Amino acid sequence: MKASISYASLPRPFTSIHTTRHSVLPRQIAIQLPIHSLFKSGRSTEAKTLLVHQIEMKRSASSVSKATPRAKKPRPEVPEYHLTPSIRDESGEIVWPAPRAQIQRAREFILECASAKKKTLIVPDKDADGLTSGAILQKTLVLLGLDPHLISAHLLQKGSNIHDESERAAMASHTPEYIFVLDQGSRKSPPVIDAPHKALIIDHHWALDDDFPEGSDHVTACNSPPVATSSLLTYHICSELHKDVQSSCDWLCVMGTHGDLGNTLKWEPPFPDMKATFKAYTKKALNDAVSLINAPRRTATYNVPGAWAALTAASSPSDLLKNHSLLAARAEVNAEVERCTHTAPKFSADAKIAVFRISSAAQIHPVIATRWAGHLQSPKLEVILVANEGYLPDMVNFSCRIPRSARARDPPVNIIEVLRDIAGRAANPTLRERLGESFARGHKEASGGIVPKAEFEEFMEILEIGKKAEGESPRKGRKDAAPKQSNTLMNYFGKQAAA
Repeated sequence: MKASISYASLPRPFTSIHTTRHSVLPRQIAIQLPIHSLFKSGRSTEAKTLLVHQIEMKRSASSVSKATPRAKKPRPEVPEYHLTPSIRDESGEIVWPAPRAQIQRAREFILECASAKKKTLIVPDKDADGLTSGAILQKTLVLLGLDPHLISAHLLQKGSNIHDESERAAMASHTPEYIFVLDQGSRKSPPVIDAPHKALIIDHHWALDDDFPEGSDHVTACNSPPVATSSLLTYHICSELHKDVQSSCDWLCVMGTHGDLGNTLKWEPPFPDMKATFKAYTKKALNDAVSLINAPRRTATYNVPGAWAALTAASSPSDLLKNHSLLAARAEVNAEVERCTHTAPKFSADAKIAVFRISSAAQIHPVIATRWAGHLQSPKLEVILVANEGYLPDMVNFSCRIPRSARARDPPVNIIEVLRDIAGRAANPTLRERLGESFARGHKEASGGIVPKAEFEEFMEILEIGKKAEGESPRKGRKDAAPKQSNTLMNYFGKQAAA
């Protein structure tokens, strides 16, 4: 019997469409229709008894054959960090991890401090690299004979830096004669405190020759590639000053270095041989300890003093792995990262900057930037920018990372230069100054800033987020899109009605 069902007689919507396939060909499509709505009084008995109409649609074998799966795009090759070419001095010696004269002066400064028996202040940064740098130095000073009661530590408040007047006053309250500033970044500024003192800056963040507090000595790894971490630089300086530094501080050196450079770093020249350290403590324990020490400074409560106390009291990574406060902090941070990490990116008009905007009282923007840098790929993409509008009142804290797909570019991507170039394109020439001294600081590969919200929005306007570049199609079709099927249910019923 020939079907004579018109499109108008079909109920809207269909209750269900089931596809059953007993063999590849033919495919049977059974359309189950609600009889009470499809057939009304006056229709034929034959129509009333119709429960299921089966349509046999013959298809060629080629139309149902599976398409060949597309090959996965290979991940870009990124050179091993330790293979970064080093610079050499006039004699041909590698300048690493810092200029030799700076390292020698730093050693002399530490020995002088230990023998002077005066009040000493250690000012480490809040992350694993900064805290382990401070712990290595403190252990070294004690080994050299400085009374532990003469050593104090100053930990900065949330969102502050050592140049803020409130922090300068807090450091001065310790009345120190010797001050060590570790991993805090470098900036041309007045003396660390106003009172008479001697200061040594140990750092690895990008800086010019005069980007240091007035009257201070400094040793920096920023111009000696592959750039060492502050903890590794401190360990290199101190290990020559006492025979027990290596055995008591090697694990701290690894923790700080992995905290900044990642746990896939290969400890090969020019990096020191740490095989004995990994054998004694295991990589897993060391890496777990890194995440625990990093956690408190990322929480909304910013419990850096708790992390410092735990680290300086520990004699090995295993002591940290059992610390309940650190474990609770890590769980809190992990939950907040999971809440914010799925934020969708928006792109600049030139597709070079991917912007993620989140709001969190926790310092998770660097973590999210690092995560996305390992996953987001594009031939044009140069910078991942994660902006956190909830970390400090009326401010935007943002972190930038270079995506994996751009790490082997030649010339290399320099985030600091990228950010400053964008600010320089502002219609209002005062924007760069208004962004403040905390804009575009850090490393060439990992930078960011703390800027007022209004100025950040001006900065975003320059990027033209979401706008397509001129001459680019607003919507690109998929090259591999399947051909549109012409034999559909609707035109089938239409044809049958006309027959």
